[in-house]
Amino acid sequence: MKKLIFVVMMVLTFAITSQARAQWVVTDPTNLASGIVNSANEIVQTSSTVSNVVKNFNEVKRVYEQGKEYYDKLKAVNNLVKDARKVQQTVLLVGDVSEMYVTNFGKMMNDPNFKPNELAAIANGYSALLNESTELLKELKQIITANGLSLNDKERMEVIDKVYKEVKEYHALVKYFTNKNISVSIIRAKKKNNTKRVLELYGTPDQKYW
Repeated sequence: MKKLIFVVMMVLTFAITSQARAQWVVTDPTNLASGIVNSANEIVQTSSTVSNVVKNFNEVKRVYEQGKEYYDKLKAVNNLVKDARKVQQTVLLVGDVSEMYVTNFGKMMNDPNFKPNELAAIANGYSALLNESTELLKELKQIITANGLSLNDKERMEVIDKVYKEVKEYHALVKYFTNKNISVSIIRAKKKNNTKRVLELYGTPDQKYW
């Protein structure tokens, strides 16, 4: 945990081109990034240690809400140079996965079309995808190793772009996972002639996460 937080903080410190330097006034992105990563990892840990689905989600939601301040503030940081901004966006994608988990699973908990064992499986799925997303951030450590510090701007951007692309793919996978689960509920609701209730619960398909 500490190692991962250190990596992200150092990446945001060193991921700056030699031609320009970011002026971080008022808000410290490194602290915000570490807060998001810490929150995401705590969510994963909570999901794996609490067996009761309801209790599990209540703890996940509590952890998420505690870390949401970091997420919102990091979104608002604009005065970053190009490569540091890409790192910021990578961390925000991980925070966004946490938000998708909490927002959508909270609705699924109130969906009568899912059985308790199915909800447990869905929660485990979200947790696994979130864990994979945070694990990818460790690859950014290449930037702060002895060799990494000697990378030129092009090489550094290639590492950042690679991790960003992979995290973005997991972000898309979480959206797909959410969509498929909601689709299952809709199919079951149609058989009961009760699709209206499901649509009222989740909203329309053109909304944010499905």
